[in-house]
Amino acid sequence: MIEVLYFAWLRERIGERSEQIETQATTVADLVEELRGRSEAHALAFSDMASVRVALDQELTGMDAPLSGVREVAFFPPMTGG
Repeated sequence: MIEVLYFAWLRERIGERSEQIETQATTVADLVEELRGRSEAHALAFSDMASVRVALDQELTGMDAPLSGVREVAFFPPMTGG
């Protein structure tokens, strides 16, 4: 079981802060494909992956990162600062 967290506009589009997901996905990209199939809201939220960042167990990573042993996946927009 993996906890999937959504932040900012991803949370607004999906309508959930988090979900507990039972998945067979082996990479973040595989998980995103599964999530897109959950609902129209998920499909919309993940329609432009150039605008989405991901962290596994609170460490930034890429879409090809393996999910083996991961407990938490967080999706969020790029951060800006100044």
